[in-house]
Amino acid sequence: MPRSKKFRRARLIVILLAVLLVAGLVGGGWWAVDTVRSSFPQVSGTVKVPGMSAPVDVVRDDKGIPQLYADTDADLFRAQGYVQAQDRFWEMDVRRHITSGRLAEMFGSSAVENDTFLRTMGWRQVAQKEWDTVLSEDTKRNLTAYTEGVNAWLGEHPGGAGASLEYALLGAVNSGYTPEKWDPVDSVAWLKAMAWSLSGNMQEEIDRSLLTQDFSTEQIAQLYPEYPYDRNGTIVKTGKLAADGTYTPGAGATVPAVPGGTAPSSSAQARAATQELIGDLSGKVSALPSLLGPQGQGIGSNSWVVSGANTTTGSPLLANDPHLGPGMPSIWYQMGLHCRTASPTCGYDVAGYTFAGMPGVVIGHNKDIAWGFTNLGADVTDLYLEKVTGPDTYLLDGKDVKFTVRKETIKVAGGEDRTITVRTTQDGMPLISDQSSEQQKVGENAPAGNAAPDRAAGYGVALRWTALVPGSTMDAVFRLDKAADFAGFRAAAQAFAVPAQNLIYADTKGNIGYQAPGLIPVRGKGDGRYPAPGWDSGYAWNAGYLPFKSLPYSYNPPEGYIVTANQAVVDQTYKPLLTTDWEYGTRAKEINDQIQAKLKNGGKISLDDMQSIQLDNTSVLAKELVPLLLKVRIDDPYVREAQDLLKDWNYHQDADSAAAAYYNGVWRALLTLSFGQKFPADLRVEGDCLLVRQKRDNTLPDDALGGAAQAVTECGTRKASQAQPDGGDRWMEVVRRQLADPKSPWWDYIDSDHQQQHGLDNLLAEALKDARQDLTSRLSKDISTWSWGRLHQLTLQEPTLGSDDSSIASDVVHKLLNRGPYKLSGGSAAVDATGWNAAAGYDVDWIPSMRMVVDLSNFDTSRWINVGGASGHAFHANYNDQTELWAKGELLAWAYTKDAVKAAGKNTLTLTAG
Repeated sequence: MPRSKKFRRARLIVILLAVLLVAGLVGGGWWAVDTVRSSFPQVSGTVKVPGMSAPVDVVRDDKGIPQLYADTDADLFRAQGYVQAQDRFWEMDVRRHITSGRLAEMFGSSAVENDTFLRTMGWRQVAQKEWDTVLSEDTKRNLTAYTEGVNAWLGEHPGGAGASLEYALLGAVNSGYTPEKWDPVDSVAWLKAMAWSLSGNMQEEIDRSLLTQDFSTEQIAQLYPEYPYDRNGTIVKTGKLAADGTYTPGAGATVPAVPGGTAPSSSAQARAATQELIGDLSGKVSALPSLLGPQGQGIGSNSWVVSGANTTTGSPLLANDPHLGPGMPSIWYQMGLHCRTASPTCGYDVAGYTFAGMPGVVIGHNKDIAWGFTNLGADVTDLYLEKVTGPDTYLLDGKDVKFTVRKETIKVAGGEDRTITVRTTQDGMPLISDQSSEQQKVGENAPAGNAAPDRAAGYGVALRWTALVPGSTMDAVFRLDKAADFAGFRAAAQAFAVPAQNLIYADTKGNIGYQAPGLIPVRGKGDGRYPAPGWDSGYAWNAGYLPFKSLPYSYNPPEGYIVTANQAVVDQTYKPLLTTDWEYGTRAKEINDQIQAKLKNGGKISLDDMQSIQLDNTSVLAKELVPLLLKVRIDDPYVREAQDLLKDWNYHQDADSAAAAYYNGVWRALLTLSFGQKFPADLRVEGDCLLVRQKRDNTLPDDALGGAAQAVTECGTRKASQAQPDGGDRWMEVVRRQLADPKSPWWDYIDSDHQQQHGLDNLLAEALKDARQDLTSRLSKDISTWSWGRLHQLTLQEPTLGSDDSSIASDVVHKLLNRGPYKLSGGSAAVDATGWNAAAGYDVDWIPSMRMVVDLSNFDTSRWINVGGASGHAFHANYNDQTELWAKGELLAWAYTKDAVKAAGKNTLTLTAG
């Protein structure tokens, strides 16, 4: 019989106590015992690696960042696999279990629900199809060599013995677990996880559908306002599409050689039948492991490139800082891949950031070009409400059509296997609502209206997503790494299927550019804002995807710089639909404004300027909101004392700023009063219980429109990371527009005495009072002790054993694996985007996951930084040695040329033929 959870916990505690007793507490820091140190990688001397045709040198600097030197591509990637496994195999092992829906094999029954959802989507199967039918032979050879390197290291640690502290901890509760050999598809599948976390429109679609419980289409439109094109602009000046669909850049940009709404009526009727189903689906989505961060606000990044005519170096400068969820170790892995001599059999000389478990370099530069990514935000996911007519049939254009049905067996550590049934439509859409008997009963009592089919057998929800189509993104990574000019860069981008990104470019010849790549669907009916009626084939993606030649790009625009920060790519004259859910351009405008200010009167931008822009933590909305807050008459001296903090505030959200702390407290209270109180429980944070008036059909709370209703207690049900209103860029735009109407019904609220109140001034006064009370309870009554950093803190968690949801979660495990908290500057929609969810609190849940600035005049003067460090081994010197520097906004020197790498080198390991 499986041992009980209580027994496993007891065993774990005994092991942990033994470790800690031996380790001791020395100088305020934990020191690893010999068993932990034995897992640390060998970084000097010689190691035999089977398959090597010639020695490969691994040169590490004092941060443990490896630079590899080889004579063939195969040896280079074989060494990359070996070295990444040295540093990060636990992370790699967990990631492949996530993408294949096999977490329960490691962590037991607590992971079964995650596995069922991921097995239903079939990430691993899609990755296998990419390997079988799409990827080039060169890519397969590189992946195979990488796999051989990983398995060479794993062969030195059979069964995971001595591999890392995490395996020792896991063994306390799952002693039978043994890591299997690496497979090339394990690497490919990770791209699905990256695409999932960057496809935020699905969460928007879910949220909009849930809002229809209580709000009209017009009210929901106020919560999702149109993008402010006039104020915040677009990435590129919109070009034109020729009759054959070829895009030509906007006025003034060079044209290089080209390398090879509104909810539909039937869906509106059916949405009434989907609320319970969508709510449960939302819970499944939010429960997935968030290695890249939760879907929703914060998805994005900053990148910009400035031409040499506008820089102090005379060559382009390029900056990038992707915004992702925090974790331990960092999502990124810094690395250099160098051929000693360029030849037909060895063509790489590239350095930058990649993912542990994946060969190549994802973001960085080679000897000719540099590139960066931000999220395009294209709408690449659609939910379809399917009319299920029987166990294996659904309705399509008035006829019963058969699902494709498959069985999946989930192995559960310490428990019995689970078998699930996965149904897929003829378009390849998995029925993602299938794993709940409750969901299958949805619609029994819901009015569907004349436009929807009879509800008899119920409804299901199917997912259409570009990442479920076999794609060639892995090809694109290797092509980027070897690209030598803009034509080669665009050819690589053409293979970049998912996730759709904004790619910026610079080269050593002085050129700069931009390209929007990715699979972007061409819809029939509908615009993807709401779940569509699956029984009507007119809503399918029958027209396929936008051809690459139609996607926007720019080359040497007359402005002399390009900024991408998730703002709209093009204006409304570009007719193919990319998305209706752009980020609202606050960060983009701030970056543009700073660049323009520095270039004013013939000024030039330096490397230091690029770095300083990355650290801009200005709250743009505060410039409009604070003057209104200061006009509010406050009679209570206790509240007025806090209000006075805003009088001389410079709108900078510095970690030591009391004014920033209070402003963000007021912002949070304002959102709760004006929106959070009115939202259904499905969107509010779990445990947030409010005494609210029952809502009538598609209205705000009753007294906003007159009449009476019964007061009830309603508790939120959503995971904190995805609760609304989250306070991000969209909410700043919502509030900005509503400020123009002091009598807007959104300013109606329930005060602390449970009385209905009206008007903007009254709500602002209430927000000032509520924030004073909130910060007093969290910090102290003495405002001189307040600071934004005391509220706004980052804890780096190992996402499995180190998380609160772990089956062996404990304070001891957290201390072993997690790091922090760190007091941070910045905030949501600031360039220094340390995001936080206002519905849940002030803790940081989105960060600039790395920062880099590339100097195309001299790559060795470029700068970079990571969160955490190179190593994935707790207590290793390089486990967390970059975080403090990152938190302070510092960057490290980034050696690239062989002489610079040698000068910075601390240890050299040579991998020889086995």
